[in-house]
Amino acid sequence: MLSYDIKQADSDSLYHFIYKCIKKDILSGALPADEKLPSKRPFATQLGVSVITVENAYAQLLTEGFIYTKPRMGFFVSAIDTSKVPGTNAGLNNIASQKQSREAQKSAPDTSGLEARKAPKKYLADFINNQANPESFPFSTWAKITRKVLCENQNELLVRSPYGGTLAVRKSIAKLLREFRNMNVDPDQIIMGAGTEYLYGLIVQLLGFDKKYGVEDPGYSNISKIYRKMNVVCNFIPMDESGVIVDQLEETCTDVIHISPSHHFPTGIVTPVSRRYELLSWASKSSNRFIVEDDYDSEFRMVGSPIPAMKNIDVMDKVIYINTFSKTLTSSARFSYMVLPKPLAKKFHDEFSFYACTISTMEQLTLSRFIDEGSFEKHINRMRNAYRSRRDALLQAISKSKLGKLVEIHEENAGLHFIMEVQTALTDEEFCKRAEEKGVRIGALSDYYTEATPSEHQFIINYSGLSEKTLGMALNVLYQVAQSNKVAN
Repeated sequence: MLSYDIKQADSDSLYHFIYKCIKKDILSGALPADEKLPSKRPFATQLGVSVITVENAYAQLLTEGFIYTKPRMGFFVSAIDTSKVPGTNAGLNNIASQKQSREAQKSAPDTSGLEARKAPKKYLADFINNQANPESFPFSTWAKITRKVLCENQNELLVRSPYGGTLAVRKSIAKLLREFRNMNVDPDQIIMGAGTEYLYGLIVQLLGFDKKYGVEDPGYSNISKIYRKMNVVCNFIPMDESGVIVDQLEETCTDVIHISPSHHFPTGIVTPVSRRYELLSWASKSSNRFIVEDDYDSEFRMVGSPIPAMKNIDVMDKVIYINTFSKTLTSSARFSYMVLPKPLAKKFHDEFSFYACTISTMEQLTLSRFIDEGSFEKHINRMRNAYRSRRDALLQAISKSKLGKLVEIHEENAGLHFIMEVQTALTDEEFCKRAEEKGVRIGALSDYYTEATPSEHQFIINYSGLSEKTLGMALNVLYQVAQSNKVAN
């Protein structure tokens, strides 16, 4: 049976220590593919921890794809091809041989997904709107810090901000990434920008207009629209249950793939570690290939620890990491940033340092203090609890309603939306239309497919801005709509 010295956990929580130990053994090959892991209760007894501790460790490994389950049989080690893991001896040898062979011969983003209406309409419930409620923004704290900046940073406020953002805010974000995402990055690798859309444009300029960019299908449509407006080739890459299909990247000759592996929008898929290594292996085969990792709402995982970023396992400098504060603070503030691999950061400095940062120095310094004084961490903890309560209330209301007998919920443990699969004879378009006519705005998963075959009768439920006052009536409307075609027949 596995055995780990719990005394070495140090500052780690016990479940996270066990999770890391098992993960290390899987990646090193000490735990081979399809090896059965110890049953939870005997394992907990041996380690001297509670059963729930082992359950939490297994749950995190399961979510990230390191292990899998068989009904009534337990947990088993997933097959991870270490020859595709850049940085290991096998991985480097594999890359070298591929290179010799070659020489011889594309952020919860704002995720509404629908065009803004000219005349805003009031709904009984709006499951498309993903804007936070006004009362959730820390206005008093933000105002207090803003006054401090005005009084104490007057000289800095009158100086033109560097192209990547002020050093203060880049240091604060580097600290934030280290503490929240376990990422060690140099502030010089960080580029600030007013919205992720602006950063996408910078990426195209940096990597080249001659590259072929790929986006997830289904996916957030604005990303492909921006790439196409930049007059670059944009391929739509189909997905399976693990994320984008790597073979399709090869077939379409894609150079740069834009993905959201920790919580895909709109499906909610978490890309398992085996597929992440496949993607990194694909990227390592050419100096022209890169992965844009959009980590738009990683702060709001409702169960277990946040999913580690792909950037954490990128030893070949192939991942451009993008994140935004639009989900954690407010989308109107337009705080976004990217972390460039060091070679690309140098290239950006050499070729694009004439740009001015598109976020005002005032806002940057305020954000920096908001992070450094601990206000951001307090705000995230408060919002995570609030969103978890809102999600639980919604799931409970669905379960108790008539609608509950007609639906199945998917991917409810991460981010600020989940998928609700509905038993109905209506088409997705007719279902959404009839619901809106009755005062409930809802979007279908099929709306986000471009070339791939869409999944029918699955609907996206955003709950970040949801009001609980009219929730019961809204669920009753959806039940009536789901049944309406049957009644008509």
